[in-house]
Amino acid sequence: MINYIIQRVVHAVIIIVLVSLAVFLLIRMLPGDPIEIIVSQNTLASYGPEYYDQLAHEYGLDRPVMIQFVDWFGNIIRGEFGNSILHNFNIGEQIKDRLTVTLLLGLTAFVISFIVGPLLGIISAIRRGTWIDNLVTVVANIGITAPTFWIGILLIYFVGLKAGLLPLYGYTLPWTDLGLSIRQSIMPIIVIALSPIASSARQMRSSVLEVLNEDYVRTAWAKGLKEKAVIYKHVMKNSLMPVITLQGTMLRQIIGGQVVVETVFVIPGLGKMMVDAFLSNDYPVVQAVTLVMTIVVVISSLVVDFLYGWIDPRIQYE
Repeated sequence: MINYIIQRVVHAVIIIVLVSLAVFLLIRMLPGDPIEIIVSQNTLASYGPEYYDQLAHEYGLDRPVMIQFVDWFGNIIRGEFGNSILHNFNIGEQIKDRLTVTLLLGLTAFVISFIVGPLLGIISAIRRGTWIDNLVTVVANIGITAPTFWIGILLIYFVGLKAGLLPLYGYTLPWTDLGLSIRQSIMPIIVIALSPIASSARQMRSSVLEVLNEDYVRTAWAKGLKEKAVIYKHVMKNSLMPVITLQGTMLRQIIGGQVVVETVFVIPGLGKMMVDAFLSNDYPVVQAVTLVMTIVVVISSLVVDFLYGWIDPRIQYE
């Protein structure tokens, strides 16, 4: 077990370094130059080529790319994320504030999906062929296939704009204004949680239907046990393993895939920060945000892998 944990941690570190290097190189292949944006903002007519060279040297963009990467990654290890090229803010402080928003929304959506999805799947399975089963199936299919941004836009238009029930955009931290924070969170959380709920419901339904056909479940029914006892003691526990595996995947997607939701609802989270930096070729911000999101996703993957052995002792680590 210890060897397995060490191997997984080493693999996680390698993945983080490789992803960081890939992003570091790819962002520099894109058209556009952040230094040119800075110079244009300060009226090119007043400055010559020397000013461009000065800024490039100041931000270290005149050195070989691999040397830039080694220096940048070394600073990251020391906890120094640097400053934005375009807006000169401290990247580390911004990431701390933005990550809080992203985790609050993402983890809330995950908890909701972890509870609601399997519950709907159980109800759908034990009421197979009824209108409840048909309704859950239809909603699950829509949740899986519908694009995230489309659902978000529909909610904004009908719930926010037409009905005026909820704010159209923005986000306020709960400890700043709890009521406003809850109202601003409802639509984004629905959008984030819909696909995981749908996937969990379908997986749980299939898993429960499979377990219901097992001999020990039929024996429990034959003994005259009540439905609740059969479901809770025999069916639910043995149906959860595939769903928990799926929830691990959903956790990675929820935390690492909020870029679209934060952009649609103009939420000042980590995903929105990366989109804004990407569009303006703000290299240090894109690199730092990508690194943090990669670390969060990799850690969530490690946690899920380690939990497998705790949930199911039959799993052997090699």
